[in-house]
Amino acid sequence: MHPKMTNLDIAQQRLYNQHISRQIFIKPAELVKYMGAVQAQDYAGAKWAIGLRLQKSSDDDIDKAMANGSIVRTHVLRPTWHFVSPDDLRWMLDLTAPRISAFSASWYRKLQLDSQVFSRSNDALAKALEGGKQLNRGEIKSVLEQAGVKTDDLRFIHILLHAELDKVICSGGRQGKQFTYALFDDRIPAGKTKPREEALGELAMRYFTSHGPATLQDFAWWSGLTLADAKTGLDLARASLTECEVNGIKRWMKQNEQELNIKTPVAHLLPAFDEFAVTYSDRTAAVNPKYLIEARHVIFDPSIVINNQIAGTWKRTVMKNKIDVALSLFGKVNKTQTKAIKIAVQRYGKFMNAGELNIGGVA
Repeated sequence: MHPKMTNLDIAQQRLYNQHISRQIFIKPAELVKYMGAVQAQDYAGAKWAIGLRLQKSSDDDIDKAMANGSIVRTHVLRPTWHFVSPDDLRWMLDLTAPRISAFSASWYRKLQLDSQVFSRSNDALAKALEGGKQLNRGEIKSVLEQAGVKTDDLRFIHILLHAELDKVICSGGRQGKQFTYALFDDRIPAGKTKPREEALGELAMRYFTSHGPATLQDFAWWSGLTLADAKTGLDLARASLTECEVNGIKRWMKQNEQELNIKTPVAHLLPAFDEFAVTYSDRTAAVNPKYLIEARHVIFDPSIVINNQIAGTWKRTVMKNKIDVALSLFGKVNKTQTKAIKIAVQRYGKFMNAGELNIGGVA
């Protein structure tokens, strides 16, 4: 068992394991595969979630990875968007699609979506996307309406969700600012499946390696699996993990040989819904204890990490050749921390290829 840790130790280790405080990967696909999945409902923020974990990248690089299919954006864990590796999508959906469908069942009933409707919509989508076609949402809507499928807003969203879970469609490249869909079988390698127990163990290993230290409940929350399935996965991965304890609560992680003593203050700009904040059932370790009240909704906001813990939020305003970044710190910062924050903002500006970058909120 690893020596007892504090909440600050947990936060520091997670930043390290999530490749926020160190960057060794170069390509978006490498990082996404390592993480297992990266939450991506806010597309602009999710691109930065990948970019900040890479040695060098740009906003355009992530768009290109989407376009060439080396990463896919779809519903795979919980009923929300994630980036995932195409090599992993089939076996992950085998695990998680039944749970997501169960979460969505009440909406299906309310919207009068049954097996007959889904069969008709899936057939129409499959036919329309044959031959490597990629259609935007407006074009998809027209296809469904021509097939006699009603597509008011909520029905349309859930029809697309179900088609993703049924392995009919997944994300294509973007047309300008519009998202497209492609045939699942055109973008996802055939035969990439796993026996159920092997898949549970693999998903657990990915999570605790890239997100640890984390609890069993954290893994169940992130994956959307039942607690029983999550426990099976953890049990299968446990031999390759290190157990640690904080406040009497057991957590697991992949053992790192490198010391993590960071001597100087370091700041990071995280997007909304970043894996560092959102993917744990208990998020208190990520937040400076002085700011728990101010940070209670921080998972929904872009956040500022100072000395390994969240200590503020930020907003961006993007204009042609110019980005304004407004910082909102929960408390005072010293000169060294201010410098670290500015460096973090400049790194974001470089990722966005900002011709001009204005920073507000710090002296």
